[in-house]
Amino acid sequence: MQIEKTVAGVKAQVRAWKKEGLSVGLVPTMGYLHEGHKSLIERAVKENDRVVVSIFVNPTQFGPTEDLESYPRDLNADSILCEEAGAALIFAPEVSEMYAEDFTTYVNTSGVTAELCGKSRPIHFRGVCTVVNKLFNIATPDRAYFGEKDAQQLAVIRRMVRDLNMNVDIVGCPIIREADGLAKSSRNTYLSPEERQAALVLSRAIKAGKAMVQSGEKDGEKVLDEMKRIISEEPLARIDYVEMVKWDTIEVHHRVDGPVLVAIAVFIGKTRLIDNFIQE
Repeated sequence: MQIEKTVAGVKAQVRAWKKEGLSVGLVPTMGYLHEGHKSLIERAVKENDRVVVSIFVNPTQFGPTEDLESYPRDLNADSILCEEAGAALIFAPEVSEMYAEDFTTYVNTSGVTAELCGKSRPIHFRGVCTVVNKLFNIATPDRAYFGEKDAQQLAVIRRMVRDLNMNVDIVGCPIIREADGLAKSSRNTYLSPEERQAALVLSRAIKAGKAMVQSGEKDGEKVLDEMKRIISEEPLARIDYVEMVKWDTIEVHHRVDGPVLVAIAVFIGKTRLIDNFIQE
């Protein structure tokens, strides 16, 4: 497995693979990889001849008060996981390699970014779309893999690819959870033991909401009220949002009469965690 830090190096390797007629999968990450990321890489390995994993903490998707500087990083551990999962190449650039000092070009989206995380993190998806666009241009993958835990991100990337006629298939992959139900996240490492226990309120709320919908409840308000009630019983939890939206457009929609995404963002102490379920 190669570790490449330059755009030119990745482009050259991908060109060589494609000259051989090989397909290329891409797994974009911000590093500090866990079993959720590993599941994406393993799926990509099954479906492509070569897999590139990008490891880059992207500054343009962080707000001024967010955790850019403290975001966990461990390239050595990430490299071991990637090699075990079967990746062929890690792209781990410096910020200066991805963004020139006078960088001024961004990819903006609207509509699908207006609700959920887009409300509380107004520049976030501009940064996500910009860096993912750049990674697509650099690695020119046939397929790119994203986790459903970041469901709005998945919807936004699919919309960008559709709207800009990008030649890449976007593959969504299921949420991977800890044994006790907590969705795996690099930010889980921020939690103290007490906060780690409190964070289970997210998966409890998701489980309860999903059970209501699957038992036939069509009134989204009733589902959301029950989920909010469960979260409010945890003293360390503070709700950012608990919402039901149309799965394709991310428009607020409180009736289960088609594919819906029920998504939550909750602060446990100072750590913001997300979780969701999708009812097709």
